[in-house]
Amino acid sequence: MATKKKSRTKKSRSSARASAGAKVIANAKKNGVEMIDYKFCDLPGTWQHFTTPLSEFEEDVFENGLGFDGSSIRGWKTIDNSDMLVIPDADSAVIDPFFERPTLSLVCNIEDPMTREPYDRDPRYIGAKAVNFLRSTGLGSDAVFGPEPEFFVFDSVRYDQTENSAFYEVDSIEGQWNTGEDGGQNLGHKPRYKEGYFPVSPVDSMSDLRTEMVQTMEEVGLHVEKHHHEVATAGQAEIDLYRLPLVPMGDALLWYKYVVKNVARRNGKTATFMPKPVFGDNGTGMHTHQSIWKGNKPTFAGNEYAGMSKTAMHYIAGILQHAPALCAFTNPTTNSYRRLVPGFEAPINLAYSSRNRSAAVRIPTYSPSPKAKRIEVRFPDPMANPYLAFAAMLLAGLDGIERKLDPGQPLDKDIYSLSKAELRKAKVASVPSSLEDSLAALTKDHDFLLKGDVFNEGLLETWIDMKQAQVTDMKLRPHPWELALYYDG
Repeated sequence: MATKKKSRTKKSRSSARASAGAKVIANAKKNGVEMIDYKFCDLPGTWQHFTTPLSEFEEDVFENGLGFDGSSIRGWKTIDNSDMLVIPDADSAVIDPFFERPTLSLVCNIEDPMTREPYDRDPRYIGAKAVNFLRSTGLGSDAVFGPEPEFFVFDSVRYDQTENSAFYEVDSIEGQWNTGEDGGQNLGHKPRYKEGYFPVSPVDSMSDLRTEMVQTMEEVGLHVEKHHHEVATAGQAEIDLYRLPLVPMGDALLWYKYVVKNVARRNGKTATFMPKPVFGDNGTGMHTHQSIWKGNKPTFAGNEYAGMSKTAMHYIAGILQHAPALCAFTNPTTNSYRRLVPGFEAPINLAYSSRNRSAAVRIPTYSPSPKAKRIEVRFPDPMANPYLAFAAMLLAGLDGIERKLDPGQPLDKDIYSLSKAELRKAKVASVPSSLEDSLAALTKDHDFLLKGDVFNEGLLETWIDMKQAQVTDMKLRPHPWELALYYDG
C-alpha cells in the first residue's frame, strides 16, 4: 500500500508540474520571451546557469528536466558520475532584467537522471529537507528568515598575486582616503571612517543607485523593506528584505546578490559581498532574523525574557552552543574572520540580549506584537550559501529545543567594553577566530546537522575539504604586511 501511495504522490506531482509548466509556457509566448535561462546554485552558494531558445521550451521540461554536465560544478560529483538534470520550478518564473533579449528566468532543482531522486548536494534541496525535518518534529510548519545583507559598491578593484608580488586595491569616489585626491574635480563630502550610517546626500552619494537596485528587485518579485548607507566609508550599503520561509528566502537572497552586482555594473561600478575588503573600517555582515511558525501562530512569543517563549529560549541556546560549527557555513571564507575580530564591534561573543547589538544573538524589541517576536543572529556574513546557512541555523535551534538547552543569563551590557577578565567571569565564549578553527569545530560537532538526513557525512566532508583547501592556499602565500613587519629582521 505504501508503494501505491508513493506512486500516486509522484503522479500527482507530475500532473501539477505539467499544469504549472503549461501556464509558464503560455505566458512566455504571450509576453514575447525569446530565451529561457535556467539558474541553479552550486555548493559554495553562487548561481550557475545555461540558456536555451524558446523553441526548446516545452511542458516536458518541467517533468523530465534538461540534462547537463555537473562535473565542473563546485562541490558536486566527479567526472565519472556527472550527468545531472535541472528541473525548473514553475513558481520561480520571472523576466530576467539584465539580458538584452527578452529572457525568462527559472530557478531549478537538481535531480539524478538515473534514480530521478533529488540530488543530495543541491543546496536548495538541503534547505527543503531542513523544513521537512522541522515539520516532522511537530514544532512548526515553517522557519522564517529575514537576512540583512550588507555590501560595498566600489568604482574600481584591482588585485594580483604572483611568485614575487601581491597586491589589491579597491577605490571609491566616496572613500575617506580620497579627500586629498588631486586627479580631477574633488567635491568633498566623503563619509568619515565609521560615520557612514544614515547621512543624507551629498555625503551619501549612492541613494539613487540603491533605489535602482530596490526597484529592480521589486521587478523580479522581491519584497524590500528599506535601503540605506551603512557605517563604513566608500559606499557600504544595506538593503533589507521582508521575511520569507527558508527556501523562498534562499532564492530571494540569490536574486538580491545578482541584482546588486548587475545594477552596479551597468552603472560603471562594482559591488562585493566580501566581509572585509577595507582595512580600518566596519566590515560587511548579514544579521539574520529567524523564527518558527506553526500555521499562523508565531511560536517564539511568550512570557520569558523580552517577551519570548521557552521554545525561543531553547532555540537561542542551540544557536549559541553550536555557533563555532555553524560558522563554517555562516562565515565560510578566510576573509570572514577579518571581520570577526575582538575589539572591532563585531558580534564575536556568544551571548544573547534584548536590544543590545554587541551580543551574537539579539532579541529585537521594535514591536510588542507576537508576530514580531524573533531572534537576530548577528555573526553571519553574506558570503554564506543561504540555503546551507539557514538550514544549519535551523537545525542548531531545533537541537536546542529538543534537548531543552538553557541559554543562561542574558548579557545586558556593552560586551565590547568588557575586559577579558570580565568576559571570563561572565563565561562568555566567542566564535572561532579563523576559518580553520570553524572547520575543526564542524568536524567535532555536526551530529545535529545529520538529523532528518538534511546534511550527510559525504557532503560535510566535501565542504570541509573544499574550505580547508582555501585555508591552505592562504597559508602558502606571503602577505604584503609581513614584509613591513619582518623584512629588516
